[in-house]
Amino acid sequence: METKRPTVPAAEEILGGYFPVLDHGFVSLVDYMGSDEDVERAARVSYGYGTRRVSQTRGLVRYLRRHRHTTPSEMVELKFHCAMPMFVARQWIRHRTASVNELSARYSLMPLLFYTPPRDQFGVQSRANAQGREGGVSDEVWTEAVRRWEELRERAGGAYAWMLEQDVARELARIELPVSTYTQWYWKIDLHNLLHFLSLRVDARAQWEIRQFACVIAGMVKRVAPLSYEAWVDYDLEGRPLTRAERGVLARLLEADEAGVRVRDGAGVPTDGLKEAGLSAREIRELVEKLAPADRPDFELDLARMRSAEDVAQEMYQAVPSTFD
Repeated sequence: METKRPTVPAAEEILGGYFPVLDHGFVSLVDYMGSDEDVERAARVSYGYGTRRVSQTRGLVRYLRRHRHTTPSEMVELKFHCAMPMFVARQWIRHRTASVNELSARYSLMPLLFYTPPRDQFGVQSRANAQGREGGVSDEVWTEAVRRWEELRERAGGAYAWMLEQDVARELARIELPVSTYTQWYWKIDLHNLLHFLSLRVDARAQWEIRQFACVIAGMVKRVAPLSYEAWVDYDLEGRPLTRAERGVLARLLEADEAGVRVRDGAGVPTDGLKEAGLSAREIRELVEKLAPADRPDFELDLARMRSAEDVAQEMYQAVPSTFD
């Protein structure tokens, strides 16, 4: 006999632990409210607590996600403590359906921690993507870029510390710090809007830096609401909606009924046929991408990398300008 769905000990195992991201960043799941059971309970408000089974919960969660019934997922909330470079924070904050409380340099001293991209992520402007990067940078350019970054940061950090020493208002002393400076915040968001955030930010087209944070958060969602996570991967992250024109193209290739799906005799649609169906060159490339086999992503957390709150706080304290040690 199938057992009833248990509680979620996997989430408790990481609660309050800090997972490093980039060179000085982190993500911690501080608290959460609810799980897959609460998604189901919100959708089936009339049933009694603890009367459903795993397969029934999974079936409903997947139905809701597949048909875009999102309100029940809003009943689950997660709260994170995160530290990221300011330029990542500016991308992140565009997701407005969350509650955010950010470190204020008007009141607090800024730890002088700065982000430097790893060598393998240092690239030139992409020729195919106006907001992306690609490889091909020489070691000489990399070395010079790092030297210039370090020079700028030393001057900016020194000016910041000097102004604080002169009792210049903190809200003024901060203004020359570069966007590579790390900030931090508490971020609370419901599961529905968090999954939307992840769909955009774990995507290969998102900036690499914010993708690293999103992948860690996805691993945390996997522990809090594993059935919702599974449905998100299947229907959102790895799902590919078809346009009217794309459906028309596939209808010329396939026929389907209750007996199954079959290839039409002699079916084929060359590039000219795709254009005649109304697809642009970019839409043709996207259709090819949609039809390519996809690997199932795995956002499993590496618990060996989890750090304590005390260790993280110590690193932040040591990076505060020495004048205030």
